[in-house]
Amino acid sequence: MSSVSPPVTATKRSRLRWLLRLLLWLPWLLIAAGALYAALRFLPDRAVTHADPVEHFKYGSTGGERESGFPYWIWKALPQVCAEDLPGSGYASLGMSYEPGHDLPVGVSLRRNLGIDRVFLNCAVCHTSTVRETADSPPRLIVGMPAHRFDIRAFESFFFNCAAGPKFSSAFIVPEIERLAGGISLIDRYVVYPVAISLMRERLLMLRGRFDFVFEQPDWGPGRVDTFNSAKVLFNFPMKQLPAHELLGASDFPSIWNQRKRTVRDDGERMELHWDGNNTHTEERNKSAAFGTGTTPPTIDLTAIARVEDWLLDLSPPPWPWPIDLPLAEHGASIYAANCARCHGASGKDFRGALVGHVTPIADIRTDRARLDSYSRDLAVNQATLYAGYPHRFKHFRKTHGYANMPLDGIWLRAPYLHNGSVPTLRDLLEPTANRPVRFFRGSDVYDPRRVGFASGSPSARATGPLPFLFDTTLPGNGNGGHEGAAYGTTLSAADKDALVEYLKTF
Repeated sequence: MSSVSPPVTATKRSRLRWLLRLLLWLPWLLIAAGALYAALRFLPDRAVTHADPVEHFKYGSTGGERESGFPYWIWKALPQVCAEDLPGSGYASLGMSYEPGHDLPVGVSLRRNLGIDRVFLNCAVCHTSTVRETADSPPRLIVGMPAHRFDIRAFESFFFNCAAGPKFSSAFIVPEIERLAGGISLIDRYVVYPVAISLMRERLLMLRGRFDFVFEQPDWGPGRVDTFNSAKVLFNFPMKQLPAHELLGASDFPSIWNQRKRTVRDDGERMELHWDGNNTHTEERNKSAAFGTGTTPPTIDLTAIARVEDWLLDLSPPPWPWPIDLPLAEHGASIYAANCARCHGASGKDFRGALVGHVTPIADIRTDRARLDSYSRDLAVNQATLYAGYPHRFKHFRKTHGYANMPLDGIWLRAPYLHNGSVPTLRDLLEPTANRPVRFFRGSDVYDPRRVGFASGSPSARATGPLPFLFDTTLPGNGNGGHEGAAYGTTLSAADKDALVEYLKTF
């Protein structure tokens, strides 16, 4: 008995045609869906923004996350994964400051870039710190002051050492990310973070090799950075072949208040900026500093930086918060006028003075010359190529032969003193070199209002943050000599020195 197949109806033929079309189009639909997902996931470039200029300064982006940013969750995980590479608990042990209600430390910004949240440093990490009246007092965060507790070399060492160790791998980091985040997607677990970890490790090891000359130097300690030798690395200088005297440039972070008054002197001339006065234009100085926040000419966020620049024009330091002996300070004012005003300005608000903002030759000032020698003519020539092809190409870097005379606004918050932070208090600075402390501790935010500076005599003075760092002025680059003699107040009587320090509290 033969069987007869049922006839194919028009409806079935129509369904078969649609099925065939679907099968033909399905790969393209999947590709389109994948492309849409990839575009929505990986193309957005959005920084977290802040309407308040103070918050923008503390947490706003300069664009550095695009080129140098760490994936947020890797940043969060590494202090647990590589805890043995930190001096204490978390990033606070490196001297970074945290505010209540903030997940990131001051000076770290966040941007959505390449499909993940990425973080990196901004200007505030070097120009914000804390002050305490006693070790038991709550910290007072002050923007614009030097980050005297932040140990940037220890910060770099943490990432370099972690990357060189066995735990910088997906096997250790991804489970910690899952724990901290409360779970992540399959694509993040098996694709995004493994790739990010691999790329980050490769980049950190590359940088570790390029900056290995740094670790042959005396330790910088908190509040100090070797700015311009890092710039030489950017220009591919053969660091191992440079003269030894060029490789020691560690100096204190500066304060950044009253930038409008620092732009042009009252006589119409521009002030000479940086410790050695190697540039007279704040615009170039700021863009140069932005390289330290991970930016490059194509990635710098000029609009965001302009907001900071505008705000800093008139940002003033906070006033001295403790009582001042006014009769003693009045006596100190006359001493200051006779001995200091010519180089440092008429007062903390009036920057008029014949030599303010000009360079004093090293033969006259006689302070440690390592920072001066580290900045070479070759580097100045190379800096002239930065931003080539842009309207803001660098044009004003030059080699000088001394250190710039700076206004003293907020001087009470700028300890330790001299360009390399080699003198702990103002009262010590008024002593001859032989009487200044040879060794003292850096890193405390507990204040010494009598001598005007941060507590430095004992490790127990530390409240929170980095481990106490013993600063040794006998090491290369750390010399505490100079700024000495009748012209600098070191020959005054003890009573007159006390009066001068009391007056400087009003700055």
